[in-house]
Amino acid sequence: METTADSMKDVILRLKRVAGQIEGLTRMIEREEECSQIITQFQAAKAALDNTFSLVLQRNLMQCLKSDDSKSVEKILKLISKR
Repeated sequence: METTADSMKDVILRLKRVAGQIEGLTRMIEREEECSQIITQFQAAKAALDNTFSLVLQRNLMQCLKSDDSKSVEKILKLISKR
């Protein structure tokens, strides 16, 4: 079973990877690289961020449900609906 510390490390590593992708994208745009390659990298960075978001959301919802914290669940659902 994954501990909270391991979970946070995983999320941080994922976010650092996304940050690296964004930095790479910035360089690609500055060098005016081929549009299709830039779009592909945008999609990859977006997918990585979406996956990380889903992971964090799932973990937080599971914690709220385990603790039966209905106010926290409602708050998370409101945040999701603002997307």
